[in-house]
Amino acid sequence: MCETGERTSFHQHYPSFEACVAFHGHACPGLATGYRVATAAMRSLGVARPYDEELVCVAETDACGVDAIQMVTGCTAGKGNLVIHDYGKHAFSFFSREGRRAIRIVVSRGTMPDQSEMDTLRNKVFSGTADSREHARFNMLKQATLERILTAPEHEILTINEIREKPPRKARIFKSVTCARCGESVADAKTRVIDGSRLCIPCAEATQRKVQ
Repeated sequence: MCETGERTSFHQHYPSFEACVAFHGHACPGLATGYRVATAAMRSLGVARPYDEELVCVAETDACGVDAIQMVTGCTAGKGNLVIHDYGKHAFSFFSREGRRAIRIVVSRGTMPDQSEMDTLRNKVFSGTADSREHARFNMLKQATLERILTAPEHEILTINEIREKPPRKARIFKSVTCARCGESVADAKTRVIDGSRLCIPCAEATQRKVQ
């Protein structure tokens, strides 16, 4: 991947896009979008990668860009400071607990050239009906879109607004109990009581299906 002066300016203090690609498994426009969102959020809030839950992200999609956000911002599902509400929207809210600030970043890619052609080819490629020429054209457009996202001026692809919402509550640590049916350990808050027995969710749902 080529390096331009502009790209260097927004990622010099964060993991590189290439590091995100290594984590995600492949390079794609979605991952590039998440990278721009993540670096913009860190810079806008003036925060460093958190040790714990000092920074929280609420993502409104579960698409590829979320991996770049985890890699760059340190907001991860396992740490409890990444919350995903899959509304299918490329919108992300970031909360700085220490700075008492919050922003919402919305991605706008509607002005991307060749977007309509790329969408048409994507459907053919994913359905297995594209020929070799169409595959090559799709890959070329995808790479060109990726590069545009990584190098475009921030205001052309992102809308950043301050918000007054409070951050989600901090992650809780639950006591482990044993499921009365499968015998496996489960967080007590994630159990259901069926006929007086505490069951894990899969066992509870299986029991309820049998009753029905």
